[in-house]
Amino acid sequence: MRRRLTNLQVGSSPAPGADKTVDGKEARAKPDGMVRAVSPPPALHFELDDLSRQPVRDLVARHLAGMHAQSPPESVHALALDGLKAPSIRFWSVWSGGALAGMGALRRIDAENGEIKSMRVADDLLGQGVGRAILDHILAESRAMGLAVLWLETGTTDGFVPARTLYESVGFTTCGPFDSYGPDPFSVFMTLRL
Repeated sequence: MRRRLTNLQVGSSPAPGADKTVDGKEARAKPDGMVRAVSPPPALHFELDDLSRQPVRDLVARHLAGMHAQSPPESVHALALDGLKAPSIRFWSVWSGGALAGMGALRRIDAENGEIKSMRVADDLLGQGVGRAILDHILAESRAMGLAVLWLETGTTDGFVPARTLYESVGFTTCGPFDSYGPDPFSVFMTLRL
């Protein structure tokens, strides 16, 4: 049930967890407690992708650069183009109209386990629900593949707070290292039983 907070202005701090609308638009509380109006997510189209198109290759490069800017090289586990082309990986590009909106990948570890890899939203669409749509798509594909458990590795620095918050919002919980990962002070490991 949605309730309208009539005196709420964008940038004000409501009670945590309250449903909010601002001037008829949905509003979302950010980790800093501030509320900002959000636009509805754009219409999205998901494509299994071979990573041959330049906008997709550019987004992969921006993703890798962002990971290296926030973590030391030995703690960056994001895959480059060749890694994303491995037979165990399904890679999707996400389009809004003719523009690239984001990307996401799923690595099959074994018959029951999969790992979310390389989720990234185009910078101009951050905060518009694209990341959630990508995650929902990967979850649906994982279930369709018969996977029972999903795993992921993400970072510990402040730049990764939005990602961790998104994963927690669908039920991912922190866990220890999995598969071939080892302990790393720059890594948070999470899992979700499907």
